[in-house]
Amino acid sequence: MAISSPKDKYFGVWLVFFLLGLGTLLPWNFFMTGTMYFTSRLKEQSSISSSANHTETANEPQSFLEAKFNNVMTLCAMMPLLICTCLNSFLHTLIPQRLRVMGSLFIIMSVFIVTTVLVKVPLEPLPFFSITMVKIVIINSFGAVLQGSLFGMAGLLPASYTTPIMSGQGLAGTFAAFAMICAIASGSELHDAALGYFITACFVIFLSIIAYIVLPKLEFFQFYQNRNMKQKLDLENSITLTNQVNKQRTTDANISMVEIFKKIWVLAVSVCFTFTVTISTFPAITADTKSTIADGGSWDFYFIPVSCFLLFNLCDWTGRSLTAICMWPQKDSVLLPISIVSRLVFIPLFMLCNVQPRVQLPVFFHHDGFFIAFMLCFAFTNGYLASLCMCYGPKNVLPHEAETAGTIMSFFLCLGLGSGAALSFPFRALV
Repeated sequence: MAISSPKDKYFGVWLVFFLLGLGTLLPWNFFMTGTMYFTSRLKEQSSISSSANHTETANEPQSFLEAKFNNVMTLCAMMPLLICTCLNSFLHTLIPQRLRVMGSLFIIMSVFIVTTVLVKVPLEPLPFFSITMVKIVIINSFGAVLQGSLFGMAGLLPASYTTPIMSGQGLAGTFAAFAMICAIASGSELHDAALGYFITACFVIFLSIIAYIVLPKLEFFQFYQNRNMKQKLDLENSITLTNQVNKQRTTDANISMVEIFKKIWVLAVSVCFTFTVTISTFPAITADTKSTIADGGSWDFYFIPVSCFLLFNLCDWTGRSLTAICMWPQKDSVLLPISIVSRLVFIPLFMLCNVQPRVQLPVFFHHDGFFIAFMLCFAFTNGYLASLCMCYGPKNVLPHEAETAGTIMSFFLCLGLGSGAALSFPFRALV
């Protein structure tokens, strides 16, 4: 007789996964949307004094380090993310889940504490650039371990429990962009605003740690975790009995990653392609777009924080969250990969906006409205289609294979991020 699943009281497990999803991408988003602060400290001359006044930083020519910051930042984020996700795919059975999750969260929080302290420490542009990139490598390396572990855990639960992770990740960007806009609007000097900005990040990561500590105590999560352990034991016992008759089947005791991949390869490649298109364009190209409304006023400072980062993250979050109530197309529908491939059109669309500096292509879409319209569709489709793939993946396999399937899907998500980061260099050069 099957035991019915307990209810998720007060949506406790859903909220914990949402908060952990928030903590997974919040560190990277705080670095990405904090570009104005980081580049202000990369001025060739008197970086601290030049960042004290917003109007001075808007029209100054970029130094070499400023010009390369977005591309190098993206590469330093995505390549470690890919490598560590790959390692996590093979090592997740050897390292306890609790150590992977708690260790990653504590290390990420430590990096943000250092970042907060360095706001008040004067540094020359090159050392500051180098230290910033090292910090980005660290947070994305451990962020990869955290993300892979989280999707693996979600694979044990009903399909809808991948949605809060994706939604939390979407909110991470929105939260970071909104925090930066508030910092600009406060009228404070950029360094003072950045101090509060990074302290906020430390607090949210601390909440994620508390949430993970609470998770194993929730009955709903305990039920699915115990069910998964029982299924694994039953499988191993049945195979052991079979092997007494036929020793040639001893390899069946291990869950074959290759066999699982064969079941989910279309979804894995789809989520990879989705993020390849997104990261090849955002933020390396989109963050260099300038407003064509030459009013010389505050819109110049708000254009990228609002039209690029906040708008992207709001729409991306909306798309990710929509899968909680609507999952269309179906996992076997040809419309899903077709929709994902069609997003390639956004690459030339953004390249033909007012991206500056530029040497190769003309500006075809002059008005800010074009850029905003493209961003709305670009971000929403990224969130919705990626979330669909991540929800469908673990449900295409047997229940005891779901955790491994979730880890594989996470790897291909990061493969897309890494591929997009690499492609952002030639795409930006083409502009």
